Amino acid sequence: MSASGRQRIDTLLVSKGFAENRTRAAALVMAGKVFSGGTRVEKAGTMVRKDVHLEIRDDGDRWVSRGALKLLKGLDSFGICPRNLVCADLGASTGGFTHVLLERGARMVYSVDVGYGQLAWSLRQDERVIVMERTNARSLTPDDFPEPPELAAADLSFISLRLVIPAIRRILTPGGQAILLVKPQFEIGKGRVGKGGVVRSKEDHEEILREITGFIATEGGFYPAGLTFSPLRGPMGNIEYLLHAVSCGDKQQEMLPFRKVVEEAHLFFQKEGK
Repeated sequence: MSASGRQRIDTLLVSKGFAENRTRAAALVMAGKVFSGGTRVEKAGTMVRKDVHLEIRDDGDRWVSRGALKLLKGLDSFGICPRNLVCADLGASTGGFTHVLLERGARMVYSVDVGYGQLAWSLRQDERVIVMERTNARSLTPDDFPEPPELAAADLSFISLRLVIPAIRRILTPGGQAILLVKPQFEIGKGRVGKGGVVRSKEDHEEILREITGFIATEGGFYPAGLTFSPLRGPMGNIEYLLHAVSCGDKQQEMLPFRKVVEEAHLFFQKEGK
């Protein structure tokens, strides 16, 4: 079949009436509910035949937490494949990130959290998961890991990434990668956080992203390689961002599209009424 007989899965879902717009269609794909010819579709940009049989299967929540959708967006946007990698989920909580990493083929996942008893039972029972509870990510050292992580995913609260990035660099293998969830309310001065703990200004968001990226490049020993926004707001309503960092200190800082990503994020949530 010619190229003209193929179409992106998200646009096909809209044209066939499964979703009202491409944003909704992409959300269905990321939630693991879309099947093409009986096979689960993993990416919204997957090209399929226009006449392929599509199904939406809602067999309950696929993931142990909705936070999984954040990491899915990061992995797909940055082209990262965790297959056969040793990974670390920092700020694991119930384990949404851990779940995604396992589903994407990670060989081992260290689930690190300062709390206790939150990780989903199904993940605790998985032999590929090493549970590290009552552990502060800020104090991690290479000695804490039988095998060093090659990929770290961080969803941390009540602490600035500036305080955790040095530890992440310490524990990663040379050339290791990190996906960092940037939460504006924990990166900006307390006096600039708005009502309800929400940072709303586009200008503040752009400033925060530029500062964090500059920090990881100049002091954190990372190469900033990519930036996108999370498809979910944080619990208080903050727009959050995903930053891709590579543990490689000999490259110049990447000029990331800060303003473009911030504009896209605000437009996304405005259109969705979220």
